[in-house]
Amino acid sequence: MNNCKSFKPSIDNNSKILILGSMPGIKSLEEQQYYAHPQNRFWKVMGTICNEPKLSELDYETKLKILLNSNIALWDTIKSCKREVSLDSDIQNEKPNDIRKLLKTYPNIETICLNGNKSYSAFKKYFPDLLEKYTCFKMPSTSPANARYNLDTLIQDWAKVL
Repeated sequence: MNNCKSFKPSIDNNSKILILGSMPGIKSLEEQQYYAHPQNRFWKVMGTICNEPKLSELDYETKLKILLNSNIALWDTIKSCKREVSLDSDIQNEKPNDIRKLLKTYPNIETICLNGNKSYSAFKKYFPDLLEKYTCFKMPSTSPANARYNLDTLIQDWAKVL
């Protein structure tokens, strides 16, 4: 089992939407970048939503800046866990990030999007009160493991919320 730790949030005082993943996958942890796996569709979805069609091809820092310019912050529901592979179903011994503290520090956040089932279930487990306090959406995972959703369907579902 590998010990996995999430990254620092990508957020600023203008952020209004917080997208929470579960825990970065192995490729993301190696690269120290959110959604680094080339088959993860997150950056393609965000590129369409942010009107930056080439977003997925840009360098990581530029990607984060474009999201922040669109008032979108990124973080993870889970701070640390043990996991052998990148699948959320493999996560064990999870500990949550201090999302309450983040939301107090950045009071402009109005909407929370939970990227996938594991992010949602962990958020619901550790922060049930926040589901009532904020506008929260359980979103279809952009992971390549979510084969039920093609890119167009992901974009449609995410665009309805964002």
